[in-house]
Amino acid sequence: MAQKVVVIGGVALGPKAACRCLRLAPDTELTLVDENTFISYGGCGLPYYVSGEIQALDALRSTNYQVVRDPEFFARMKGFKVLNQTRAIAIDRAKKTVQIRNLVTQSEEYLPYDKLVLATGARPRVPNVEGHDLGNVFTLTKLEDAQSIRQACENGSVTEAVIVGGGFIGLESAVALADMWGVKVTVLEMDDYLMRNVLPESLGLMAENDLVQHNVTVCKQEKLLKIEGKNGKVNRVVTNKQTLAAQLVILAAGFIPNGQLAAQAGLETIGNGAIKVDAFMRTSDPDIYAGGDCCATQNIITGKYGYLPLGSLSNRQGRIIGTNLAGGSDTFPGYVGTWAIKLFDLSIASTGMTINRARMEGFDAISVCAEQLDRAHFYPEKDMMCLEIVVEKGTRRVLGMQGASVNAHGLKARIDAVAACLQYAKPTVNDISNLEVGYAPPFASAMDIVNVAGNVADNVLSGRFTPISGQEFVKLWKERANNHIFFIDARPARAGKAMEEKNPDWHAIPLEEIEKHLDELPRDRQIAIICNTGLRSYETLLIMQRKGGLNNVLNSLGGMQALKQMGLDRDL
Repeated sequence: MAQKVVVIGGVALGPKAACRCLRLAPDTELTLVDENTFISYGGCGLPYYVSGEIQALDALRSTNYQVVRDPEFFARMKGFKVLNQTRAIAIDRAKKTVQIRNLVTQSEEYLPYDKLVLATGARPRVPNVEGHDLGNVFTLTKLEDAQSIRQACENGSVTEAVIVGGGFIGLESAVALADMWGVKVTVLEMDDYLMRNVLPESLGLMAENDLVQHNVTVCKQEKLLKIEGKNGKVNRVVTNKQTLAAQLVILAAGFIPNGQLAAQAGLETIGNGAIKVDAFMRTSDPDIYAGGDCCATQNIITGKYGYLPLGSLSNRQGRIIGTNLAGGSDTFPGYVGTWAIKLFDLSIASTGMTINRARMEGFDAISVCAEQLDRAHFYPEKDMMCLEIVVEKGTRRVLGMQGASVNAHGLKARIDAVAACLQYAKPTVNDISNLEVGYAPPFASAMDIVNVAGNVADNVLSGRFTPISGQEFVKLWKERANNHIFFIDARPARAGKAMEEKNPDWHAIPLEEIEKHLDELPRDRQIAIICNTGLRSYETLLIMQRKGGLNNVLNSLGGMQALKQMGLDRDL
């Protein structure tokens, strides 16, 4: 007798699991249930449809050979039934049935199962404020949202928009509206910098600077209070600090896993409601699997269960579930958390933990940044890249890496290399310093920036110098009247002299000239050095230590390049 499988959820993981199962066990009697009209679409592509980079909405729900993935497609080509516009309302684990309701006819029935898959995804976190249900207030999580937003922009009815939330969808939406449609966009962020949960402050400031340079207003530490409307549509947004005109609002304040159905059936969940699964993607009931944005899996670095709603995880987990439905025993190793985002000029990527997250998890960690050209310095085409590496002090274990560059593909290649190390080993600083990467001048330097980041971390952990971040350097400069720090610019003379002429507290002493000025440097004051990227200032510091006996020296990591990317050079 054929095995009966029911899959609840039809966006990413559900169809992947169903198709994989039918490939391996074609006699399976499989039914997929989803409450929406459209299924099996690339939700992460919605902002790019709004921006016009993706022209047709159906492209997001089509195969590589341009066939739309609708219920008829799955029945005809994949061999399973799809019940869309149908909601699963209860699971009876004892009887092994799922109660479903057709949202068009309101009729109900019970689907028997031998195995059940929960791919219920997540719902957007909608602030409980007045006016959240007005017209032209969206969450940009469904095809219908993207279509309505783009139509409003195309007909010229939107000149001002407010994005609530500075995360992935929020920032991608801001770029889409401002870049393609010339909309005046304001991003509201409750934290003290953008993407605080997944980025260190330095890269959050770089993201903000990229937005600001393209006329997007970023309002930090600002809370949405209410949304006001006229004739049923939004026309104003009220925060704790101001009132903003807006003909369109996108709520992008994060997601909540849809674990309610599982919890009601008595399945184990974690604190935020996500469904807990084992390595085989089984819930606490071995006949019920779960995956994607509704589930909690193990973080490889901490060993704890965590929640990470990413389309890449959903697709990989879907394949594993499909294999196991067909009698296999594949396992999901857990996640380290690897992602990338494209803004205007800048792209940002990350793997593993940020310094904030590492310390929250109890690691005695530090982070250091490296700024370097992404290709050989003599190659005509090259761009700056910033990488920040997070390291546990005692063990020298690498816990994560984040980066920013206008070279999106080059940045992603570096982050992916470190991600592989984090996933399958416990790499140390030495491993990253000696990580083998492909070299040719059009692609990288002979000593790649990934290796340089490891080297900088090694120097700091070995006590060879005391690092400060670009933010700390600027703060020291602004407070120089009280801290009596002696500031040195180790860049070539021309760059440093221009700063020195503006302010006598800025001392332009190029690396090549530092040795002959050693006797002039103060012994009773702390010294802070900066250069273009941090390399010349480090070399300067070594000369000061070896030949001048000066050890009370701070080195600004990332140099002026990091300050420029963060927009902090304006404060000097």
